[in-house]
Amino acid sequence: MSDLDEAIEVDRAALLHCPPGHSDRSSSLSNLANSLYGRFEQRGIMSDLDESIELDRDTLLLRPPGHPDRSSSLNNLALSLRDRFQQGGIMSDLDESIELHRDTLLLRPPGHSNRSSSLNNLAISLGDRFQQGGIMSDLDESIELHRDTLHLRPPGHPDRSSSLNNLALGLRDRFQQGGITSDLDESFELHRDALLLCPPGHPDRSSSLSNLANSLYDRFKQGGIMSDLDESIELDRDALLLCPPGHPDRSLSLNNLALSLRDRFRQRGIISDLDKAIELHRDALLLCPPGHPDRSSSLSNLANSLYDRFKQGGIMSDLDEAIELHRDALHLRPPRHPDRSSSLNNLVLSLRDRFKQGGIMFDLDESIELDRDALLLRPPGHSDRSSSLNSLANSLRHRFLQRGIMSDLDESIELDRDALLLRPPGHSDRSLSLNNLALSLRDRFKQRGIMSDLDESIELHRDASLLRPPGHSHRSSSLNNLALRLRDRFQQRGIMSDLDESIELDRDALLLRPPGHSDRSPSLNNLAVSLRDRFQQRGIMSDLDEAIELHRDALFLCPPGHPDRSKSLNNLATNLAYRFRQRGIMSDLDEAIELHRDSLVLRPPGHSDRPSSLNNLGLSLRDRFKQGGIMSDLYESVELHRDALLLCPPGYSNRSKSLNNLVSSLRDRFHHCGVQSDLHEAFGLYSQLSQLSHAASRTDLLVAKSWAAFADTLDHGSALLAYQTALNFLDQQVALLSSSSHHFDVIREAVSSLATDAFSCSVRHGALTTAVELVEQGRAVFWTQLARFSTPLDELSVSGDTATALAEEFRRLSFRLRNAFDQSTEDQSSQIRQLTIQWDDVVSRIRMLPDFSRFLLPPLFSDLQKAAEDGPVVIVNASQYCCDALIVLSDQDPVHVPIDITQTEVSDLSSEFQSLIKEFGSSDTQLELVSILRKLWHRIVGPVVQALKVLNVRPGSRIWWCPTAEFALLPLHAAGAYEKKRDSLSHIYISSYTPTLATLVRARRQVSLDGSPQHFVAIGQGNPDGGRPLECVAPEVAFVAKRLAPVVSSFMRLEDSDSTVKGAFDALNRNQWLHLACHGMPNRRRPFESSFAMRGDEKSPDESIHLAAAMQFSGFRSVIGSMWSVDDEVAQEVVSGFYDHLIDDSGRLDCTRAAMALHKAVKKLWRSDIPLEQRIVFVHIVAAYDSQWFVPAVSTRLTFAYDKTGAWPSDTIFGSSLALRLAV
Repeated sequence: MSDLDEAIEVDRAALLHCPPGHSDRSSSLSNLANSLYGRFEQRGIMSDLDESIELDRDTLLLRPPGHPDRSSSLNNLALSLRDRFQQGGIMSDLDESIELHRDTLLLRPPGHSNRSSSLNNLAISLGDRFQQGGIMSDLDESIELHRDTLHLRPPGHPDRSSSLNNLALGLRDRFQQGGITSDLDESFELHRDALLLCPPGHPDRSSSLSNLANSLYDRFKQGGIMSDLDESIELDRDALLLCPPGHPDRSLSLNNLALSLRDRFRQRGIISDLDKAIELHRDALLLCPPGHPDRSSSLSNLANSLYDRFKQGGIMSDLDEAIELHRDALHLRPPRHPDRSSSLNNLVLSLRDRFKQGGIMFDLDESIELDRDALLLRPPGHSDRSSSLNSLANSLRHRFLQRGIMSDLDESIELDRDALLLRPPGHSDRSLSLNNLALSLRDRFKQRGIMSDLDESIELHRDASLLRPPGHSHRSSSLNNLALRLRDRFQQRGIMSDLDESIELDRDALLLRPPGHSDRSPSLNNLAVSLRDRFQQRGIMSDLDEAIELHRDALFLCPPGHPDRSKSLNNLATNLAYRFRQRGIMSDLDEAIELHRDSLVLRPPGHSDRPSSLNNLGLSLRDRFKQGGIMSDLYESVELHRDALLLCPPGYSNRSKSLNNLVSSLRDRFHHCGVQSDLHEAFGLYSQLSQLSHAASRTDLLVAKSWAAFADTLDHGSALLAYQTALNFLDQQVALLSSSSHHFDVIREAVSSLATDAFSCSVRHGALTTAVELVEQGRAVFWTQLARFSTPLDELSVSGDTATALAEEFRRLSFRLRNAFDQSTEDQSSQIRQLTIQWDDVVSRIRMLPDFSRFLLPPLFSDLQKAAEDGPVVIVNASQYCCDALIVLSDQDPVHVPIDITQTEVSDLSSEFQSLIKEFGSSDTQLELVSILRKLWHRIVGPVVQALKVLNVRPGSRIWWCPTAEFALLPLHAAGAYEKKRDSLSHIYISSYTPTLATLVRARRQVSLDGSPQHFVAIGQGNPDGGRPLECVAPEVAFVAKRLAPVVSSFMRLEDSDSTVKGAFDALNRNQWLHLACHGMPNRRRPFESSFAMRGDEKSPDESIHLAAAMQFSGFRSVIGSMWSVDDEVAQEVVSGFYDHLIDDSGRLDCTRAAMALHKAVKKLWRSDIPLEQRIVFVHIVAAYDSQWFVPAVSTRLTFAYDKTGAWPSDTIFGSSLALRLAV
């Protein structure tokens, strides 16, 4: 039995001799309590501490107020309760300890011999409570009490060094909260003073050395001065020498030195420092056996150092051991333990990293649950709450990236927002929170395609970069993140300024990653990719040259054995091959081939990128064959592409690309060697496209188009199937598009002439109904997308909960699939396959709903034929193969009318006419105009009219023109012989135009019931901002008001200052009928951006209403417009005649009379004093569209809109572009 055990037994015996009521009982109770407390301090046995506390309570009851030893009992009980709090984390123990110390202090007023001890004890307990709850008033009070204690312990006092240390520790804590440098400086000086009072041989020298080391460590953290850290380590070494084996503070000294060495490793990367830290932590842990109060801290410290070594060397055994140690530490920190939340957080980090290494979802799921537990322990107001919010957000984001559950990502974003609120401007971690929220918003953008998420992500990255100024350790990553997001936005919207800024940011990031920096290679690659993107937009060779040099530098940083070497070889080779195609320098191509060979060696069978390397090498060899004619290059190319295709089985995202590469090489070999088997194999491969089982990518579409062109050129039997396949792919691609004009432009360029060539092929094969279906499906891609696709999706969105959910799922999957296709790599193939399966599934489920059986399917001829119920529709088509017209009738198959003109001749005629338009009004153009109109009559319109007569279409009947390609720019309605006793088209039939047959069918479906209210608005802007005044606008609007105000249910007029953008849109919202007199501003490059000139106002500085936006907003179905500038007098005369004939016998406006009303109004112009171009300027267009922005409550009918001074964009009216939305 030890002396301590024997003392306890003696004290127990003494207590038995002092029963209740005995005068010495309180002393006996106190003695036994003190002995038990001493044994607890020695051995850490909790039952000793619990019994000691109960004995102290009994003692205190026997020492009521006034008793001379009451202050001692209060103090003893307070100290024991504080120790129990430190073991179990029960806050009530600490709160009671503080109140007992306050009571003790009251019993030890100024002058009392033990006052300094009471001040010190209360200060220490308040400091403990601050550490737990983060309440600054506790820390401030603790510091003031330590100052008072120090004042009572002047130089020479035996406890002065202790007070200096305690005050220094409190100031250090306050510095860590508020960052006030003066607190840290004072703390440092106090620790130095304390050390001076503890010379060699002093029992407290080791703790003073340790405390001063800690202050130097804090100053290092503040200023980054390595000499502070080095001195701190030396002081810790000295402290350890004073704590030999057996010393009670040895484990603490081992721990402190280990922590400082670990931090020096983090600064300098010297692995020996980290190895030594781990060794010291292991020694410290041996001194903290089970039951030791510091065991949990030792476990945690060793775990953290092993985690650091794992991060450095990637040794999984270090990470596995760290996790087990963190589990053990957590087990010793039960609920209410002050360090439990830290243990939870540490275990989370390690589990999350193990998940990243091994992909075991259980690790990630467990980390999320631990994060949630930690967050509960850090309620609002807790100093570490923002860290827990951030950690849980990161874990949820990782799980979203694995499982794609949107609720995880949404929750992550909300947690990041909460964390950011707790890190206001000035907070040291604000930039981290800004960055995390930005990354999560980018992830959500990639899922849902909501541009506001991407825009917000960019702004958050901007804010983060401002908080990471030059010199900040994370500045390069902030610049890099912002650059990547700007490049994302460029890819969505095509705005060059985003790409330019991205490049500049990439340059700045690269400067911060000099040779030797671990992230230099990715920065070189990012800048190179952006420069190549810009080259592809602007064609500036210096961008491509620089990209190549950057890829060379990146390759140099990926020597043999580097995991990214094959990627760097491929990047450099691809760019060199690209430069060869620009400049034709053979050395570029030769080098590209050798680099591709090297890359292929590093991608052996089974490597995910092997198909890509096989294809790239095959393409470059084929390029070299075309230059040098060496057949071995072509033969090798064929074999490489065969191997690549074998690695891309059906359903593989890049199969069509591999298939096309093999076909192209086979075609080349057929052309050079004439081997029929090559041709047969090529078409056999092409035909596989028609069996595609998933949503088509843009590559699928381009390959199908290539198939169609090749088959049509050779008059192969698969040509018609190829066109049908390509147009089906086009439908799917359009469905995947966002509303960005950039994406529309990309697709429009990809499918130019596809629909018109398909029409021509069908006609040549005698498949006339198929010709109608194909041209309807494919031409006017953007009109088709808006009028045939968007409306059903909008209707779906308001067709009940199930349909609404399907519509949202369709939009989300379409966006994700388009992004995946745009960024397609072998690594993404499985993701693309999964997305296409989901996309096809949701489309199938939509088609099962009532009224949606043909969702995303082209209309059938039997449906399109309804367009001819009120008169024939004439489709006029120009193709590189031939030009044809088809007359669609309501009761029989289409009738073919051959047209004896080539596409080139039509194009020349169109160009001649467009040039002539510019001269209207400034010179005598009569003869040239008549010549053009006669050509139209003799070569195009005349044969159609003859066919119509044979079909018994009576004179005076209505006909609808549906022109394609170059025909869309010609005034077919005005064609004629223009000779005496010979008719022109306008003398025989009444012409209207329609962009598609489906448009005409839709318009007829939307006629409202007779008797419904008619609301009319006349908008006149004769004095637009920055435009020439139009003198006759006011009289014209006045005439319309006088003529129609008595007829319609309500009449509104907006003129001059009221004719603002906002005013016009408000009017369009409330009225079905529109008369518009103003300047028009055509945009032939982007017809959908053509506009009406309005007057700006403060809220709407834009001075124009885009034609597409205005008409889409209102849903107009029928438009009267001018094809070029109109004279004022002519306009007034047509307006007068038009409205006279538009009013029916009941005195109401009748939209079905619009074409006839225009025909009669224009007929009055046929007198010699009015120029011919003014007689034929007006046209009637049918266009139906249910706006996805606004669906009017009442049926919209007609807009009479013409431009008095500038040409209405005729390609906008008739062309296959988004601008057809103007006639909505």
